[in-house]
Parts: sequence; C-alpha cells; structure tokens
Amino acid sequence: METITDYMSADHRRCDDLFVSAEKAVSSGDWETARSAYQEFRSATEHHFSMEEQELFPTFEEVSGNTMGPTQVMRYEHEQMRTLFADMAEALESQDSDGFLGNAETLLVMMQQHNRKEEQILYPMADQTLAPQRDDLLGRMQEIEEG
Repeated sequence: METITDYMSADHRRCDDLFVSAEKAVSSGDWETARSAYQEFRSATEHHFSMEEQELFPTFEEVSGNTMGPTQVMRYEHEQMRTLFADMAEALESQDSDGFLGNAETLLVMMQQHNRKEEQILYPMADQTLAPQRDDLLGRMQEIEEG
C-alpha cells in the first residue's frame, strides 16, 4: 500500500489545483464559476484537514508520545488558513476581486510553507513511526467523508 507521504502529498496537489481554478475564475470575473470552484477548493481542503485532525495527528501523537511538536504547529496553521477561507468567502460574496486575490496570495504562501513542512517533515516521520498501523490508518482517513 502507498505511504502516508504519497497519499497526503497527492491530496495537497488536488487541493492546489482546485485553488488555481478558483483564483482564475475570480481573475476573469466569472463569479458563478468562482463561487463553485472556491466551494470545491474549500471543501477539499477542509476534508484534508479533517483526515489529519481526526486520524493522522491523534494517532501520531499517541504512538510517538509527542503532542506539542509538529502536529500542534499544523493545527495552528489550519486555523490561520480557515480565517483566510472566511475572508475569501466574504470577498467572493461581495464580488471583491482585489480582496479575494489579496487573501488568496497570502493563503498561497501559507499553504506552500505548510505543505512543505508536512511533506518533508511530518509525513515522513508519520510513515516511520506509524509503519505497523499505516494501512489501517490510511483506510480510516479514506473513510472520512468530504463535504
């Protein structure tokens, strides 16, 4: 079976692609497509966060005994991103392309840094620490509903 790193990194790419679609729609002033694309991006990203917050992080913390390390930082960054999601949704509703794109720029930098930390540090640590239960963990993560 695939690794946690492979599975979650592929999901990062999926969320990134949805983000680009929303950004392009706002840039072109296609508000109907923008709302739909943004909702798809936000839903996919919240699903990604849920897989981490409900399954990956607690399992990693339990097995490693480390609750104040990288998982705590990732949770904090998820909350920062959720604040930007709300600001972007408000800008979308008022068709404020500058507001949306300004927040999107901030979010993009934050997501790139966040994903890099997960893909280069946390996920490889999880693959190593959780090797015996990795397949079961990935199965539980995949059972979390999107939406």
